Amino acid sequence: MGASNENDPSRARIVIQGVRGAFHEVAARLYFGEQTELIPALSFSELFEKASDPAVADAAIVAIENSIAGSILGNYRLLLESGLAVEGEVYLPIRQNLLALPGVTIDDLCEVHSHPMALAQCSAFFKKYPHIRLVESSDTAESAAAIAREQNRRAGAVASSLAAELYGLSVLAPSIETFPQNATRFLVVRRKSEIRPSDGADKVSITFTLQHTSGSLANVLQMLAAHGANLTKIQSVPLPERPWEYHFIVDFKAEPGRTEAIVSDLYARTLALQVLGVYRGAEAAQRNSITDSSAHIL
Repeated sequence: MGASNENDPSRARIVIQGVRGAFHEVAARLYFGEQTELIPALSFSELFEKASDPAVADAAIVAIENSIAGSILGNYRLLLESGLAVEGEVYLPIRQNLLALPGVTIDDLCEVHSHPMALAQCSAFFKKYPHIRLVESSDTAESAAAIAREQNRRAGAVASSLAAELYGLSVLAPSIETFPQNATRFLVVRRKSEIRPSDGADKVSITFTLQHTSGSLANVLQMLAAHGANLTKIQSVPLPERPWEYHFIVDFKAEPGRTEAIVSDLYARTLALQVLGVYRGAEAAQRNSITDSSAHIL
């Protein structure tokens, strides 16, 4: 789907947030294939830094929103600051699992570690176990790796079943997410000079500000409707230098070939518009399906 490592065209160098077994790894392999060379980053800021360096990586895949927990606004800020562009997207059904060392039971656990978003996705499950303290960490898979590394029999982790396989942990409770429809949207980002036009590009991600006047946002939305565009996301983000004013992050879908005209009209109706990417959106079937096979690998 994307450009590959010059030395090995079949092996793209893709930055992911987290270590082996993270959901970022699963999303990267779905988009780029099993031969992908994964480059770990311990933070999202490190991910964007590595993805910007052609000596380090070809592209990156980054979580941008969850169907339960909402948008990861900090990653939009990092995307804007990086100068990278959006090449594509992946919708990944998320199966959260409670992991621990072999032989450990839930009653043995004193605490469970994971990324705060993963813990939030499993809040209903942990209400049944008030003796367990929830501890936030930087990454789901790293939490699992730490338990294996330290042989900590009093702690568990919330992570993928892939992490359990990689680090020799047992799944104490599978699929503990509160909502079975739980899914995360990932963006594939790449240096702008290396993105090639995509056949069938029907999705646009943009950000803009507006005049602080009555009806300015309604004017933009009416124009999109007139073009037959389908608004799939709108997010307001505060402008730090202008209290109580906002910039907007918008995704919309339109018939391939019409996106250029729509963006041109948007320039005339907005201020400081930036196009984050024009790409082929994930199919509706991928966004909405939660299959047995995806549950297994996650």
